[in-house]
Amino acid sequence: MEPTYRWRETALSLGTLFLSTGTLLCCALPILLVSLGLGAAVAAMIDTAPWLVTLSQHKAWMFAGTGLLLAAGGGFIYRPGRACPTDPELARACAMADRWNRRVWWFALSIWVIGTFMAYLWLPLRQVLDS
Repeated sequence: MEPTYRWRETALSLGTLFLSTGTLLCCALPILLVSLGLGAAVAAMIDTAPWLVTLSQHKAWMFAGTGLLLAAGGGFIYRPGRACPTDPELARACAMADRWNRRVWWFALSIWVIGTFMAYLWLPLRQVLDS
């Protein structure tokens, strides 16, 4: 496998991790805190990081973009025909990079799924259950 593909996979994995964490911070965490009655915590969070308001105003684009990056990352990581070099040292490094890329990707995907649930399904579900 060429080093440029390895670099792209790592960059894509880390990028999706950071973007999915951003979707969690901007959109899912405030909804969870408000629904638990911790509105003052949300106000303090927005006072500390006012850029969260801008992110939350564009949450549909954030979730869509992060979802596309996750799909691309999964395609890079799980595509058929991937092979590591035959040199034992390079093969060991390749296998370790593969493991870490998969771990980071699954972690980012789980953050994205939790964020999507909290941002789009939690509040309507609570409203239905409360009525």
